[in-house]
Amino acid sequence: MAKLNLSVAVGTYDRTRALIDGSVQIDGVKPVCMTLSPEEIFFRALRHAEFDICELSLSSFTVKTAQGGGDYVGVPAFVSRAFRHTSIYVRTDRIKKPEDLKGKRVGVPEYQLTANVWARAILQDDYGVKPSDIHWIRGGIEDADRPEKISITLPKDVKLDNAPAGKSISALLAEGAIDGFIAPRPPAVPKGTPNIGWLFPDPVAAAKDYFKRTGIFPIMHLVGVRRTIAEQHPWLPGAVFKAFEQAKAAGLELLSDTSATKVTLPFVEERLGEARALMGEDFWSYGIAPNRKTLETFLKHHHSQGLSSRLVTPEEMFHPGTHEFFKL
Repeated sequence: MAKLNLSVAVGTYDRTRALIDGSVQIDGVKPVCMTLSPEEIFFRALRHAEFDICELSLSSFTVKTAQGGGDYVGVPAFVSRAFRHTSIYVRTDRIKKPEDLKGKRVGVPEYQLTANVWARAILQDDYGVKPSDIHWIRGGIEDADRPEKISITLPKDVKLDNAPAGKSISALLAEGAIDGFIAPRPPAVPKGTPNIGWLFPDPVAAAKDYFKRTGIFPIMHLVGVRRTIAEQHPWLPGAVFKAFEQAKAAGLELLSDTSATKVTLPFVEERLGEARALMGEDFWSYGIAPNRKTLETFLKHHHSQGLSSRLVTPEEMFHPGTHEFFKL
């Protein structure tokens, strides 16, 4: 059987590198791999469905699923995960604790970004700060003209305005026109800009406490397969899931090899041991079953924040061929 020639667009992570370099193959596929930034992949995938297999935003994909499905079917290979306590920056001369954000102006690059859904969930669940308590200002982190990738309709009690023409949310934060900033990337301000810092002075301690209480390691990105190809070849999503699992395992094996550190960072062995002690051996799990609570928490907040028109279930997010996998 001739292999399918398919484009694959993912970030260049240790957990995807074996797919990119070809040491792990997707059964039945001859890939053309492109390593791009998440912002570029998501924009091109959501606007024009340019890729056959690609990394996707969990939030944007949930919006499409709630609407009846978009151009891609989901594969529960969660190639990006992050505790988003590090995503919340504030004017430290005004904001001392999360509750101080009530009634304040907070900038976001896009309201529906996955990182922002999780940050708002943390503020609401742990500190009683609801999305309607904040006046949201939307603008690019660096480029003032960054648009929302997909159209959204927010609840009437949520106030969202565009940043002034020509102003990024980083500039607004630096000059004090807004009180906070939530985004997957830090504000683009010169190092040492006064009165700008994390809302949580020790975000690692806050994230560890969050995990101990909830068992949740927030999911940011999943993998999508173009729907038309999956319909023609129903075996493909399962093959993609298998390959991404194998690539992640290869990355973790290298990370665990202490003969020569694979990451340009000291104390990697110690940090890996700490992560496993806190979160278990399979701390970066793929698949629906080990991630059900995390997915259901996200989907609940996504709906309550007005981003999905109905409450979506984990099963309908992902192709049936990826719900279960064979075991020897």
